[in-house]
Amino acid sequence: MQTHEITRRFTEHFVNAGHTRVPSASLILDDPNLLFVNAGMVQFKPYFLGQVPPPYPRATSIQKCVRTGDIDEVGKTTRHNTFFQMAGNFSFGDYFKEGAIEHAWNLVTGSQDTGGYGFDPDRIWVTVYQDDDEAIALWRRIAGLPEERIQRRGGDDNYWDMGVPGPGGPCSEIYFDRGPEHGREGGPVADEDRYLEIWNLVFMQDERGELSPKKGHPPIGSLPKKNIDTGMGIERVAYLLQGVDNVYETDLVRPVIARAEEFSGRRYGANHDDDVRFRVIADHARSGVMIIGDGVTPSNEGRGYVLRRLLRRIVRSARLLGVHEPVLGSFAEVVRDAMAPSYPELVTDFERISAVVRAEEEAFLATLTAGSRIFDTAVAATKQAGGSRLAGDKAFQLHDTYGFPIDLTLEMASEAGLTVDEQGFRSLMEEQRARAKADAAKHKVGHGDASVYRAVLDTAGGSEFLGYTDLAAEARVVGLVVDGAGVPAAGAGTKVEVVLDRTPFYAEGGGQLADTGWIRGDGFTVDVEDVQSPVAGLIVHRGTVTAGEAQVDAGVQAEVDTGRRAAVSRSHSATHLVHAGMRKHLGDAAAQAGSLNAPGRLRFDFTSPGGAVPTSVLTDVEDEVNAVLQNDEEVRWFVTSQDEARKLGALALFGEKYGDKVRIVEIGDYSRELCGGTHVHRSGQLGLVKLLSEASIGSGVRRVEALVGLDAFRFLAKEHVLVSQLAEQFKARPEELPERIGGVVERLRQAERELEKVRADAVLASAGALADGAEDVDGVALVAVAAPEGVNGNDLRALASDVRGRLGARPGVVALFSADGGKVSFVVATTAAARDRGLAAGKLIPAFAPAVGGRGGGKPDLAQGGGTNPAGIPDAVGALRGALRG
Repeated sequence: MQTHEITRRFTEHFVNAGHTRVPSASLILDDPNLLFVNAGMVQFKPYFLGQVPPPYPRATSIQKCVRTGDIDEVGKTTRHNTFFQMAGNFSFGDYFKEGAIEHAWNLVTGSQDTGGYGFDPDRIWVTVYQDDDEAIALWRRIAGLPEERIQRRGGDDNYWDMGVPGPGGPCSEIYFDRGPEHGREGGPVADEDRYLEIWNLVFMQDERGELSPKKGHPPIGSLPKKNIDTGMGIERVAYLLQGVDNVYETDLVRPVIARAEEFSGRRYGANHDDDVRFRVIADHARSGVMIIGDGVTPSNEGRGYVLRRLLRRIVRSARLLGVHEPVLGSFAEVVRDAMAPSYPELVTDFERISAVVRAEEEAFLATLTAGSRIFDTAVAATKQAGGSRLAGDKAFQLHDTYGFPIDLTLEMASEAGLTVDEQGFRSLMEEQRARAKADAAKHKVGHGDASVYRAVLDTAGGSEFLGYTDLAAEARVVGLVVDGAGVPAAGAGTKVEVVLDRTPFYAEGGGQLADTGWIRGDGFTVDVEDVQSPVAGLIVHRGTVTAGEAQVDAGVQAEVDTGRRAAVSRSHSATHLVHAGMRKHLGDAAAQAGSLNAPGRLRFDFTSPGGAVPTSVLTDVEDEVNAVLQNDEEVRWFVTSQDEARKLGALALFGEKYGDKVRIVEIGDYSRELCGGTHVHRSGQLGLVKLLSEASIGSGVRRVEALVGLDAFRFLAKEHVLVSQLAEQFKARPEELPERIGGVVERLRQAERELEKVRADAVLASAGALADGAEDVDGVALVAVAAPEGVNGNDLRALASDVRGRLGARPGVVALFSADGGKVSFVVATTAAARDRGLAAGKLIPAFAPAVGGRGGGKPDLAQGGGTNPAGIPDAVGALRGALRG
């Protein structure tokens, strides 16, 4: 049974059982605890927590998931994956254990002729939470399972939560017995390779805190209702129903391995080390394409770093298979073709996906070249010092600076006849992780932090947003929060968070800054400085009580700062126009990757795998955008379904979560996007848009900054004054300024080059005098002095080499020092005759470097270093002289 058929049957089974089909959420949701969606229940979490009323009593979905905790294990086993699909059915206070068990049993063991999977009931085992007698009784009654095929397990195995504060509960897992050839008897508690878990039924009833009930810690509370959350592993069911040994041999994964076989000329199954590499390529190619499809681009932090690591592991694995040409684009094509029946957006968005992977591969191949040089230098130094092990800090530098995975360093070191100090490497990695974890904890906002807002939501309901049409409105205070706690009143001077039943204030989101303004009640005023939505459905106004005492249940007048709102709205509309212009000229690969809409200015980030945007394109986009302004196009917005929005071609922002109903904003026929922000009514209200700059902010991501309206006019007026002043200074017309200024700059550069030559000649002219002044130290000609005045650190190498050349065939050592402020630079050079006597430049440095508070190193003929004690130069010379005598 093909994988797409497995997903179709799952969905049809539960739709027929009264469940609403819900599309997979993006892998990137606004959850402070998650890099990627890692379970089917994530998009339903607000319903489980009671933050938002569920729009349906029961639902089903096929959720794309990414789990990154075991990246290093992928390929080494056939059980670890980063990307997978989780089929689930969910009940929000509707049915509970009995319904979940009945639905699952009927699908798993139902005949294939009637839409089931047709698993043999006699080969099904289940596990339950250690004291869940109710689940045991239900399995015996509904499925007729004998007691010996129902096993009790502790919290580590049969209590489920997300690993972070949030919903959880005891669970019951369904296993399939693959047969005695796969392991020993005794059920899942004895062997989880033979008895393969395919489905987990979670009886969602608890809310966990920082400490998990999996480890015996009590939940911090109960969920508002008893719910069902299940997760069936599509890939696992696929390899059982397709009669293969693991997920890498199923119909959606094996084609990637086949393409890797074509590239490498090697065969999967012939060699264990090669098989690991084939599996890494297959798994990471799927994950990479799906992550990019949801809007992530490679970077050095967060999700972008995970993506970069996945893509680079593919390239590295291909190289270890003997493939040195670019491969990521081809692997992405295979993933697209395999996954498109379930995710058609991979086809429509493939131009962007392909551009991202190709740009990252090109960058990494250049990195490999640079890193390989560093590696070769480290290997040479290790061998020269008589060592057989590459230092852990060198391996860490290769990983941290050049993106070398440790196993690539291990492989390359082995080929060079060395081992690697893995313990030292892992210690440095652990220190880095600890720093990152501490920083993340410092910035984390968990579910526990939102409890006060949920309490307001539970008692008063959500906040009605009026800001699309009203900038002032009457409202009622339904909640006050001070220092994280609900209060009945807040006096003058208090920093307070105010929740209203209805508000014209826009909460920050979608790149648009929050409104500011005032909330005025009977005898009190709150200056609103920020507006946020900490939980879905609630709008929180943050500010200061400037007069009187704000009280819960008071009637108020909420007033938005209209000037600021208008300026922000102009910027937001301008961002839509710039986005449309970039896509028109650069193609669909120029997808929005972030934005900031502030009063009078905007920042627009977009993917541009091709590198810098040509100036001509920026000029054309600016002209087109201002033409739309001149035409004074109508700005329209309306609400429709997601399906209808897609048919209309409305652009959606990757990573944004959209509901069943979406809001479309159109600016004439030029721009059409899904957007919840505020906008002008006609494009002419923007006045003017001026693009200021375009620059890189990361691999494959560019940023355009622009001014809007009066700010753009002021900028151009300032530029006009500046140009007029320059024209007066150069006695030239404005259009002649580039040529005039270019000429002056070139003349200055020529003068600098001539001065540099004169200075260099003067420096080298002192070489003869220095060589003539060499002293004899036990048959070695030694020149050890502070360099002449005017010789800086950059000149020392050239001067030392010249002096060494003038010593001729004699054994000679040249050591020159240069002081600059509180720093010392030094260079040591040795003649061939000196090296024959065992005098290596790099080995002489430790004899004198401590005197100047420094260190250094290099090759036998030339070495260099630095220090922090210029006053120690005479002592350093004496120490070197003593070392030669010794």
